[in-house]
Amino acid sequence: MVQVREPTITAVTAVTATAAVETTHRRPPPRLPPGRPRSARRWTVVLPGALLSLALGLWGVRRGGSLWRDEAVTYDMAHRGLGSLWGTLGTADAVHGLYYMAMKALFALCSAFGDPDPLLVLRLPSVLAMAAAAAGVALVGHRLGGPRAGLLAGVALALLPSAQRYAQEGRSYALVCALVVWATYAWVRAAGSGRRGPWVAYTALMLTACLLHEFAILALPAHGLAVARTARRPWILAASVVVAGTAPLAFVSQGQSAQVSWLEGSSLTAGGAGLIALGIVCAGALARVRPPAGDGTDVRLLTVSVGLLVLPTLLLLLASVVKPLYVDRYVLYGNAGLALLVGAALDRAARGTRPRVVAVAVTAAAVVLALLPASAALRTPQSRIDDAAAIARAVREAGASGDGLLYAPLRRRAWTLPYAGATAGLGDLALARGPAASRTLYGTEVSVGVLRARMLERTRIVVAGDPNDPPEGSADATGHEAVKREVLDAAFEVCRTWHPRGARVTLYARPGHC
Repeated sequence: MVQVREPTITAVTAVTATAAVETTHRRPPPRLPPGRPRSARRWTVVLPGALLSLALGLWGVRRGGSLWRDEAVTYDMAHRGLGSLWGTLGTADAVHGLYYMAMKALFALCSAFGDPDPLLVLRLPSVLAMAAAAAGVALVGHRLGGPRAGLLAGVALALLPSAQRYAQEGRSYALVCALVVWATYAWVRAAGSGRRGPWVAYTALMLTACLLHEFAILALPAHGLAVARTARRPWILAASVVVAGTAPLAFVSQGQSAQVSWLEGSSLTAGGAGLIALGIVCAGALARVRPPAGDGTDVRLLTVSVGLLVLPTLLLLLASVVKPLYVDRYVLYGNAGLALLVGAALDRAARGTRPRVVAVAVTAAAVVLALLPASAALRTPQSRIDDAAAIARAVREAGASGDGLLYAPLRRRAWTLPYAGATAGLGDLALARGPAASRTLYGTEVSVGVLRARMLERTRIVVAGDPNDPPEGSADATGHEAVKREVLDAAFEVCRTWHPRGARVTLYARPGHC
């Protein structure tokens, strides 16, 4: 009979230790905190808003081939020689200098591969930038409010009418919005981790945003309002670098402030006030929201969102008491704060029973359907203040070779800068030196006496001007503009008038020569 020996205490101990080691190795990795998702989970939050924004941006991006006056300036500046462009920035539009340089490089790159559609090249950077902004908003919302809040915030930004509008404009505002949003994400990470890398990223992104448009600096107080005491010192250092880096641009652009003389007053539009009111309502519903447990961040969703939505607008309106400066697109990035509030509010409203979730989903779908007509209207030529392409066509139709041409006022020369063929054979009667040669936005004009003499030498004159007469005593009703009107009224008669979007093109002729 075989005897089974009892294991010794030493053997039992060894087996137990080995089992413990194996169990330790087989133990699943610890769960990541809600605010620090795995990459796969993060992309499921980011992609819906980003893809929706991209699809909406590409939908009708050509706007029927239309181009409005500011986009016409972008196109013209991007096609000037580098010396002329740099020289122009010394006298005008320095605030957009970096953007013009980037667009010049983009047009040159695209031209090297063929003959691309200029409207697509002009607007595609804004389309991509707004998609990036939606992705960034989703990440901020995810980190501070959870995955569903982040996903909904990204979708909300993509659907906002103002975001859709500037996603399809050849101007810098969508790019500035994207940079501020991603700077906010870097700032939230930096405030929660205390590591140097996110602070460096935050500083670089904010500085780039400010160099694209100096009013991006108004996002700094919004960040400073919510920064925790433990992160205050690195934030002050980062903000100081951004302010110092922006100061030279601010100094130069301050000397060019006459460019915004067309702003006779600054106030919130009804739409802008409505969006802020919506954000405040959402903020009221979220007054007790806290970051997800284990998030490890120092900032609250409510403070960050309200700060971005309200502070930049408020500060610019206060500055406008001294000199009118406020235009809603200058602080477009405030929409990111609204999107965060809307996303978090919808997330909170959807918590609970299934009927409650269904009610929230139905309400959100109804809002989206209600926005469709406005979204479609944004993709038409009538959605902008004017249509340079239609105006150029009207000038071409009105004029014949040898006719004179006048712009009233001077800055309306921007309408035809991208369309040289529209003015071929017409004599620009007020022009002394062209925009590129004079290193100005719109060119320089001859003296009043020379202008009068040139007009009287012509039999027919085409005038491209604003749809309504300027107010008496305004800059657009004095000086050269007054002489143009005086000579036309005294020596010419109206033959025909065209009314393209945002303009009035009139053919004048000496009596009996229409």
